[in-house]
Amino acid sequence: MSQLISLYPPPVGASTCLPPRVSSSSSSSSLPILHLSSSDRGRQPRFPAIATKAKPNRRAKTLLEPQEVSEIGDEDDVEDEGGGVDAFPFGDGFTAEEGGGGEENSEGDEDGVLNSSGGYGGRGDGKDYDKDPELAEILASCFDDPQKAQSRVEERIRRKRDKILHSKTGSATPMKVTFNKFHYSNSYIWFEFYNAPLAKDITLICDTIRSWHIVGRLGGCNSMNMQLSQAPLESKRPSYDAIQGANITPTTFYNIGDLEIQDNLARIWVDIGTSEPLLLDVLINALTCISSDYVGIKQVVFGGSNFENWKENLTSEDAGYSIHKI
Repeated sequence: MSQLISLYPPPVGASTCLPPRVSSSSSSSSLPILHLSSSDRGRQPRFPAIATKAKPNRRAKTLLEPQEVSEIGDEDDVEDEGGGVDAFPFGDGFTAEEGGGGEENSEGDEDGVLNSSGGYGGRGDGKDYDKDPELAEILASCFDDPQKAQSRVEERIRRKRDKILHSKTGSATPMKVTFNKFHYSNSYIWFEFYNAPLAKDITLICDTIRSWHIVGRLGGCNSMNMQLSQAPLESKRPSYDAIQGANITPTTFYNIGDLEIQDNLARIWVDIGTSEPLLLDVLINALTCISSDYVGIKQVVFGGSNFENWKENLTSEDAGYSIHKI
């Protein structure tokens, strides 16, 4: 039976209340049971928080005893003095579920790159920007000052435009083309460069001639079948007669020799076979572009057995002679 205690003295004529007694069966940690007497049920107590039932078995599990709270506070003080664990593990005062900096957010700060305090910090290992730390610095500052980052990018482009925009290394003077008793079945094509060609220039010339020979050998340069070239320019859906294209006499490129170089001169032997001027136009157009953009070619001569200072007996590499397979 719980005992009743009256906080106020009973009025005159009211029934007296029992004196307060603490039951010996109650535990030492429980609070005394406080109730108002029957005469004071209509009156509100001055301290309503005290008037409650003390049932330790039904108390909220999340509440801690005063002694336990003091023990946790002492442990936090000790850890703070040692510089170890913060009293609030989530930093911003939020739990992990509320997004205040739990494990997922902490991992994102390490791997990732955007944080509210330091802007764009980059990845921890920094491997993405080992080759260009200047660009990494520009990217890191673009969030704090976009205008400054843009000006730095423009300055970088102006400073390194020579590496970004490659200037032409050829010649502004047009390449001269000459014919000297040229025979389609057995003739030389001569090249005269402004300077002795470098290895990369020789590779470019060889690849161009090799491609030209393949297209010609497959019959790609046939002036007798120019249906699309002869179609009206305003036609958006030109027609192609496959039967007419198949009945045209095919052209071919029979044979070709190797590219020989002596100092700034070069030659190559060709056996085109059929007289096809279109095949020569294709080669001249390609060489014109090479001369203006890559390596300057002074002139190209079709035909002839001799040219300028070419020496037939000069076959030594030490003297500047080389031969390249097509």
